[in-house]
Amino acid sequence: MPINLSPALPAFVITLREGVEAALVVGIVLAYLNKAEQTRLNSWVYGGIGVGLLASALVGVLFSLIITVLGAANETYESVVKPLLNGLFSVAAIIMLSWMLIWMTRQSRLLKAEVEGAVGSTLKAEAGAGWGIFGLIFFAVLREGFETVLFISARFQQGWVSILGAVLGLLGAVGIGVLLFRFGIKINLRLFFQVMGLFLLLIVAGLVVSALAHVDVAFYRFTQIDPQFSNLCFFQESGGETCFLGPLLWDTHQLLPERQFPGIILHTLFGYEDTFYLVEAVGYLGFLAIVGGIYLQSLTGWGTAPVRGDR
Repeated sequence: MPINLSPALPAFVITLREGVEAALVVGIVLAYLNKAEQTRLNSWVYGGIGVGLLASALVGVLFSLIITVLGAANETYESVVKPLLNGLFSVAAIIMLSWMLIWMTRQSRLLKAEVEGAVGSTLKAEAGAGWGIFGLIFFAVLREGFETVLFISARFQQGWVSILGAVLGLLGAVGIGVLLFRFGIKINLRLFFQVMGLFLLLIVAGLVVSALAHVDVAFYRFTQIDPQFSNLCFFQESGGETCFLGPLLWDTHQLLPERQFPGIILHTLFGYEDTFYLVEAVGYLGFLAIVGGIYLQSLTGWGTAPVRGDR
C-alpha cells in the first residue's frame, strides 16, 4: 500500500519559511560576533539553537500527551473530544500563523538593525554576554518552532508524515542559511518570503475550513449522544450530518475526491473539500479578504533594509 506523503507538504512550507526567519537571526548574530571579534561566543549561539529545537520538540510531545489524555478521558465523548481538540488547535494555529505572517512582513525591513542592536547591548554587559546571546537565539528558534508544532498538532491525525515534512523544511532552512552567511550566495529573500507568504496564506485559509469542519463534527456527534442539545445544530442542511455549516454548495467526491490524487494535494495545501458548505466558503473567503488584504498591504514596505543575500 503506497504511503501518502501529501500531509508533509504544508508542514514543509511552514517549517521552511519559519526556519529561514530563524536562520536569518542566527546568521546576523554570527556575522555581528565575527565583526566584533567575539567569536568566542559562537558556542552560545549553537547552544541556543540546540536547546530551542529541543524545547520545540518537547512542546510537540506535550501537545500529543494532552490530546491523548483528553481524548481517552471519557469513552462516551471520545468521538466528540478528538475533533473538538483538532478544531481548537486549528484556531490557535490560524491566529498564531496569521499574526506572525503579518508581523514578520512588516518588521522584516528592521530585522537586521533590531538584532544587531540587541547583540550590541548584550555585548556591553560582558558578564552575562553569553547568556544574553543564548537567550536571543533560543527564543528566536523556539518561536518559529512553536508555530510549526502548533500547526502539526492541529493536524495530529496525520502523524509522522507531517513530522517528516517539518524535518525536511528545517533542513532546507539550514541550507539556505548556510548559503547566505557561509558562502555569501545571493538569494532574493524578498521574493522568497513573498512566495512562501502567499503559500502560507492559502494553507492557513484551508485550515479555517478544516477548523469549521472539525468543530461541526464535534457538535453533531455531541447532539447524537445527547439529543436534548439538538438545538445546537441551528443551521443544519436538511437530512445532512452537519450542525451549522448550512447548505451544501458542491459535492465533487466522485469527480475530484479529496482523499485521492490530485484532490488530496489540493486538500492538504489549500483546504479543498469535495463536499463544501456555505459557512466554510464564507470562512475561507472572509479570511482571505481580511488577513490576505492586510498581508498584501504590508508587502509594500518589505525589504527596504536588505539582509546579506538580498541585494
